[in-house]
Amino acid sequence: MISKILIANRGEIALRIIRAARELGIKTVAVYSEADKNSLHTLLAHERICIGPAKAADSYLNIPNLLSAAEITKADAIHPGYGFLAENARFAEICETSGITFIGPTASAIRLLGDKNRARQEMIKAKVPVIPGSDKVLDDLSEAKKIALKIGYPVIIKAAAGGGGKGMRIANSAAQLEEQFPIAMNEAKSAFGDPSLYMEKYLPKARHIEIQIIGDKKGNVLALGERECSLQRKYQKIIEETPSPFVDDRLRKKMMDAAEDAAKYIGYQSLGTFEFLVDDKKHFYFMEANTRVQVEHPITEAVYNIDLIKAQIRIAAGDKMPLADDLEMRGHAIECRINAEDPVTFAPSPGTIDFLVFPGGEGIRVDSALYCGGQIPPQYDSLVAKIIALAPNRQIAIKKMITALEMTTIVGIKTNLPLHLSLLSNAEFIKGDYDTRFLERVLNRKNGEPSVP
Repeated sequence: MISKILIANRGEIALRIIRAARELGIKTVAVYSEADKNSLHTLLAHERICIGPAKAADSYLNIPNLLSAAEITKADAIHPGYGFLAENARFAEICETSGITFIGPTASAIRLLGDKNRARQEMIKAKVPVIPGSDKVLDDLSEAKKIALKIGYPVIIKAAAGGGGKGMRIANSAAQLEEQFPIAMNEAKSAFGDPSLYMEKYLPKARHIEIQIIGDKKGNVLALGERECSLQRKYQKIIEETPSPFVDDRLRKKMMDAAEDAAKYIGYQSLGTFEFLVDDKKHFYFMEANTRVQVEHPITEAVYNIDLIKAQIRIAAGDKMPLADDLEMRGHAIECRINAEDPVTFAPSPGTIDFLVFPGGEGIRVDSALYCGGQIPPQYDSLVAKIIALAPNRQIAIKKMITALEMTTIVGIKTNLPLHLSLLSNAEFIKGDYDTRFLERVLNRKNGEPSVP
């Protein structure tokens, strides 16, 4: 078994890994930047070590410093969490060659699925439905125009080397494609160091549905039920729930089978997520795969009563699939991502936490690294807490979540709590009638702007 894990991350996901490791009897090492010296993950790990200045490139993205920290503390494994280096194939490869267990998939799997165009081609080979689009990386605008004419507008341009909404642009006409193509290319180069793009048919009224998979080193793969992730702003998820109010048993089985088949085809190990777009006729199409633990993993844990991080650690250590074959979804879970941002302008809101009250009670879980007096640095992602509600059905889960949010108090910074309460009370959301453009339409109506079709 692994004896000591260095956590190459910060914030709530670092705490989440510390908790799982402690329950497995494994020691942990927290790394931190100068801005995170007094962060909660540094206080709760068995050991702590500074890896550089506040700038992420000099600390959490600094591979030599991370490996030096592992060597100094004699950590025999590294967990990357999500973000930062979690989907960096080179980092995973260096860990492997250095004799350090990388708690995640193989470098080859990260490299394959991280290249969105290559992943698409592999899914076609695995007989997984994909959205009509380019068969290779797009080099210039003229080529993009030819493909757009072939598949029909609207189209969406995407960065081949990344995700998270960076380098993604929608074009409804040739004129818009001319305008958006160079912008997407510049965004892709800035965010991922690679200007390569690919293009797909854009589905305007689609659902964003993802399937959690887990594979061990013996070739066993298990798919778990879907997470509904359609409530997004600028491709960033705001609220997730499981099961989806849109997905029926037949569609669920088809999507789980597709994800499982795809993972087996590429020999996937560790936790992973296959993300699909589903149209209004319930046709689903592969979008991308995430080779890491997802931010929204707690809702899957809630309805299946499992610990995915423990499973991930055990698999990295060489254990067989630690999950039973007869797992069933029980109840309904919702997760709200609480961000340090202005609820109207969405501008970041770093600062000091002057007063803090989180909710509790039956079926409520809070994953957060906040504490009174703690700092929210301006250099990192604005996510500061995840509140999860589990109930016997969706209606009760919504009411439970509203109560939990109303009992949450965070003083010293602005948060998007008002936005969450507004969305949870929205009649269309309550009916489960929403898609990936829903939040954009709601915000436009609120601002008196024309609604997005």
